[in-house]
Amino acid sequence: QVQLVESGGGLVQAGGSLRLSCAASGLTFSRYAMGWSRQVPGKEREFVAAIVPRGDSLYYADSVKGRFTISRDNAKNTVYLEMNSLKAEDTAVYYCTADRSEREVVRGRYDYWGQGTQVTVSS
Repeated sequence: QVQLVESGGGLVQAGGSLRLSCAASGLTFSRYAMGWSRQVPGKEREFVAAIVPRGDSLYYADSVKGRFTISRDNAKNTVYLEMNSLKAEDTAVYYCTADRSEREVVRGRYDYWGQGTQVTVSS
């Protein structure tokens, strides 16, 4: 079955950086758009970033543009999220997502998602 396993979350001070990783298995990784979404308790899950299968088109939420970078390594079946200049409002559980369509990833209607990794930014 499809598994998306996130890692790299943790506690960081405001202004710091973290790199999230997501290892995928059970799917043909190079055919899937991959993304990251995040959720704060009591709020809806929101789109953060997406990358198309070949990695040549990227999409970002306005709130993270210029600070976060999504990338992928199709040889390793892994997608990354480099997060810089972190703010307290970036605190959330971050989920790796996958769908055949990047538009669905952006819209939050992806086929698969992981268990999430907690990112906490202290101010």
